[in-house]
Amino acid sequence: MAATTAASKTRSKSSSKSGAGAPRKKNDAKSGGIATLVGKAADVVVGMFTPSSETNAISLLKTDHDTVQKMFDKVKASPNRDHKETFKKIKLELDTHAHIEETIFYPHLMKKGDKELKKIVREGLQEHAQVKMFLRSLSRMTNGKSENFKAKLQVLMEDVEHHVKEEENDMFPLVEDQIPSEKLEALGAIMKAEKNKFKKRRTRSAANKPTAAAAS
Repeated sequence: MAATTAASKTRSKSSSKSGAGAPRKKNDAKSGGIATLVGKAADVVVGMFTPSSETNAISLLKTDHDTVQKMFDKVKASPNRDHKETFKKIKLELDTHAHIEETIFYPHLMKKGDKELKKIVREGLQEHAQVKMFLRSLSRMTNGKSENFKAKLQVLMEDVEHHVKEEENDMFPLVEDQIPSEKLEALGAIMKAEKNKFKKRRTRSAANKPTAAAAS
């Protein structure tokens, strides 16, 4: 609480010195700062690499969507099986996907997109929060064949499929209209690198985490 108060006082002093009006909301300020850094990094990447559709941000995200959908199809094909291990793979993919969207892709859209695109991004963030809630709940469950596990997993899949449909049908066309292709390719290169780093950290963390048997 003391840290929060100190931070608030610092922002207040900064605002009064600059002569600015009402201070920007915390989330918007954070998003804008990240977007500026990402934009600069993307500019550097544009100058370093030959544009390639293989690193296009939208293509990268669509590939992620397809990867997760294949896992969903596997679950749907055998609904009575224990899908705890499949869920772990689903969780890693969704956690990684959400990370690169929330730290790189979405902030850039909030900085460069129009009012309609920003609205869709905000909705996407709310949908991410809903998905994360189910991921946390499912990860705490040990019986992959229980009715509660299967029911939660079903709702998770439905939520993700709805989110994917809105991104691909509503968000991505607006992004392609408003963000230059070379910028999307540069963003894609940054996202791909961050995706690999994030997965390695998660995999290493999971490997170092003691099992229930070892802990006992």
